[in-house]
Amino acid sequence: MNDVHVKNTGLISALVLALGMIGGGFLVGHGLKDFRSGDRFVTVKGSAEKIVDADLVVWPLAHTVSGNDLGVLQRELETRTQTIRNFFKQAGFGDDEISVAPASLEDRWAYAYGDNRSPEQYRYSTTVTLRTSKVQKAMEALRRTGDLLAQGVVLGGNGGQDAAPSGPQFDFTQLNSVKPKLIAEATANARKSAEQFAKDSGSSVSGIRSANQGVVSIENRDAGSPHVKKIRVVTTVDYFLKH
Repeated sequence: MNDVHVKNTGLISALVLALGMIGGGFLVGHGLKDFRSGDRFVTVKGSAEKIVDADLVVWPLAHTVSGNDLGVLQRELETRTQTIRNFFKQAGFGDDEISVAPASLEDRWAYAYGDNRSPEQYRYSTTVTLRTSKVQKAMEALRRTGDLLAQGVVLGGNGGQDAAPSGPQFDFTQLNSVKPKLIAEATANARKSAEQFAKDSGSSVSGIRSANQGVVSIENRDAGSPHVKKIRVVTTVDYFLKH
């Protein structure tokens, strides 16, 4: 009786072990299948663009005077600064749109010796800046900057006599109002690319595995139209693929 009981017990144990291995193999097999299926994805990029008009102008006009008499230089700088302020006001801008930076004084003889000294000891400079949302008025004023030269105001960037004339910077400040629509459009274009890839590979597109907004850029539409901007959004999306 004991031998029969032992044999039956061993047989049952072996049967349970075999069934466990079969069941485990079934689950592992399906697990690997799901893993491989979940691991099949394609990475695509989508882009969208929009042309907009700038809504902010920041226009710094730097100017410099040079000489050896500080009193004369100060009066000359103040006169030219007022000339620029008047130029902006006559163009239709208010005092709240015009600012004047503190004047900067450079002693050009302080670190010069002998024949290396320039003929003029002092350089006095400042910058008058226009900040406005009146883009069209700024464009009109830009075309009349020759009026300043006619009044003896020589413009130069960074306070340097040899520097290039200051130019306005045009910006678009309402990016958040247009970005959601551009992201949606870029994502839709990305999905079209994924669907084409899936079609070519005999698959179909499933859900999104991950998404990255990527780069949002604002650039001039072209070199001749700095007041017209091109906004571009690029998204990167991983889509699951299925048969």
